Amino acid sequence: MHKITTLIALSFASFFLIGLATTLTRSMMIGFVDVLPVYILMGLAIVMMVYESFFDKH
Repeated sequence: MHKITTLIALSFASFFLIGLATTLTRSMMIGFVDVLPVYILMGLAIVMMVYESFFDKH
């Protein structure tokens, strides 16, 4: 049960962060190179969430 709720919470948070990053690319004045650091930071945040949820057991 704990793993299921963790997966649901991670998917909600990941979808939110991905949606947040993709809304920046909708603008005509912002290019892909301008948004690349945002994609990198969002990817790192998602990887850290997954690592802390599943692999970081004291």
